[in-house]
Amino acid sequence: MAIAKSERLMNLALCLLGTRRPLSKRELRGSIEAYLEASGDDAFNRMFERDKDDLRELGLVIETVENLEGETGYLARRDSNRLPPITLDAEEAAALGLAAKVWQQARLAGAASGALQKLRAAGMPEAEDSYDTQPSALEPRIPVHETAFEPLMLACRDRRPVVFDYRKANAARPETRQVEPWTLECWRGHWYLAGWDRDRGAERVFRLSRITGKVRSRAGAFTAPVPDVSTVRETVESWAGETATRSARIRLRAGCGYPLRARARAVTEGGDGWDELEIPYGHGLDAWLVEFGPDVVVLEPADLRADVVERLRAVAKG
Repeated sequence: MAIAKSERLMNLALCLLGTRRPLSKRELRGSIEAYLEASGDDAFNRMFERDKDDLRELGLVIETVENLEGETGYLARRDSNRLPPITLDAEEAAALGLAAKVWQQARLAGAASGALQKLRAAGMPEAEDSYDTQPSALEPRIPVHETAFEPLMLACRDRRPVVFDYRKANAARPETRQVEPWTLECWRGHWYLAGWDRDRGAERVFRLSRITGKVRSRAGAFTAPVPDVSTVRETVESWAGETATRSARIRLRAGCGYPLRARARAVTEGGDGWDELEIPYGHGLDAWLVEFGPDVVVLEPADLRADVVERLRAVAKG
């Protein structure tokens, strides 16, 4: 049945895109086999109206006009359903290529790869390696192992309240939480959900690996305002236990590592293409520094330098 509907929608779309004049319901019914097989005019009219709404929901612009005989007709003009020319420079293409490599989760990886192929087919320039022609041992990855990720991602997008069982780090049993989800943030390799906890009447952050069972959607609108995304990111950082207790000194290649520069307490520009930064040193800094690969060299403290070197050696060994 799903296949039959897909074929019917495709045939209707082709008819509407291929015509130079508006087609009436009568003409469309005579051109599409599934409509000919409809049992009666009422069944056909209901089917046609649903199909027309589905195509519009998918993004097809369908115009309704009167044809020469005074009948209501339909057509989808090609110029109204064509994307404008894609103009991307090499740096923009490189940014999109990097973003497409990030996702490891199957559903998102397929969508990102397919979008990139379509852009390249439309003339997007190929991105070049910033350092070498050889593939880098360090590539951006966002691992997603938690089954709660996808339903929460959709709930954040659609602004739908959710219910799930959550076990705190120091709790023996999970508790049911009713949450208005704001956003998902990846911090030091772990995913966190920030949102409004209805039972506690306050904002809360939940680590996805501690969500047990299924995430259930609930009807209704949000009851609390959604804050700015940068404010939410700061909240996640604080709740994730990333408060810095010390400082570290690093050398950073000029023109690179802007997230590190944004958090730096002091920056000293060097004349050799490298700058020296003093940055907050807290739990997980070694994993973050490794992400910048050859652009970062740790000067002190010695334990941070050793942790970064150990992680790099592990990457080199595969």
